[in-house]
Amino acid sequence: MSEIKPFKTILYATNLGSIMRPVFRQAINLARVHQAKIIMLHVVAPLGSTGEAVLSLYMPDKDTTQIEQESMNQVIETMRQRLHKFCEEEDDILHDKDEIIDKIAVSVGNPPDVIKHYAETHQVDVIVMGTHAHNTHSHMLLGSTARTLTQHSKIPVLLVPNS
Repeated sequence: MSEIKPFKTILYATNLGSIMRPVFRQAINLARVHQAKIIMLHVVAPLGSTGEAVLSLYMPDKDTTQIEQESMNQVIETMRQRLHKFCEEEDDILHDKDEIIDKIAVSVGNPPDVIKHYAETHQVDVIVMGTHAHNTHSHMLLGSTARTLTQHSKIPVLLVPNS
């Protein structure tokens, strides 16, 4: 039987949705119990082929790749600022944020793939995230990111329900 080790690094994966605060507070509590650090990660999904086609349709004479890249850079910076502002707003529970929050990161890609890769390459011990669980006919349906991570991650995933 393998030894259960305390968490040292917690990856808090957020979509900046409406259930962000309760999930973040769970990550903070977990970090305090384990004396761990938190990495906050938000993943921005790329424009995709439909978005690229629409952009090309409306701007046929423009270099849409450059426009897309500039727009994505703006989105990344905006998300990074929103995460920092969120931490400042949580000062009542996060008065020791410099000791708990190790890094705030924003990456581009398919959210489950980016979260899994980020966790694997940053020595993460547990991934904490909210889930958009939906109840239909007495069955719980997880959001696609949560479902994919719980099925494919070798790192434990703690799902905090939205209710």
